[in-house]
Amino acid sequence: MRSRSKGWLFWPVLLVVLVVDVITKAIAERNLLRGIPYEVLGNTVQLKLVYNPGAAFGLNLGPQSRWIFAVLTVLALVILGRLYRSTHTGHTARVAALALVCAGAVGNLIDRLRSFFGVVDFIDVGVGDSRWPTFNVADMAVSIGAALLAWVLWQEDQSTQATAPAVSPVAVPASASGGEPGELV
Repeated sequence: MRSRSKGWLFWPVLLVVLVVDVITKAIAERNLLRGIPYEVLGNTVQLKLVYNPGAAFGLNLGPQSRWIFAVLTVLALVILGRLYRSTHTGHTARVAALALVCAGAVGNLIDRLRSFFGVVDFIDVGVGDSRWPTFNVADMAVSIGAALLAWVLWQEDQSTQATAPAVSPVAVPASASGGEPGELV
């Protein structure tokens, strides 16, 4: 029996996350006043429209941030595309992780290209004055996908190390190693 391609998971996850991101950002821009919090769960979870011209956690490289981060995003998508192509069919966790990161990257790239103001952020979480930087659905997808991808790649590395043959030290003659005869190097 032929196995399904990896695209059966990648494309639906990417499209659903991207559509939800675009729609929620449009709703936020239409219904929220810039910088004014709307409490959802008291002070802990609020909706507050802000625009981020930089990158994660408000990292800003000046007036050209928009274009610098757009180019960096495209480069990241190329790397993610290569990872996707090297992913074996049936490796669902890796495919899902790549889909999440790609969807989030594309969602925020769309904002960078369509608006001078930057990426639309609207989810504000914290307690009192201790707040996490405001974020959006794309940011959540990138964060969850990156964490999952790191875990998957670590698991793959552990598996590779476990199956690799053990290498033992070799005795080298003193003349070759510059040390004592029979010394292990």
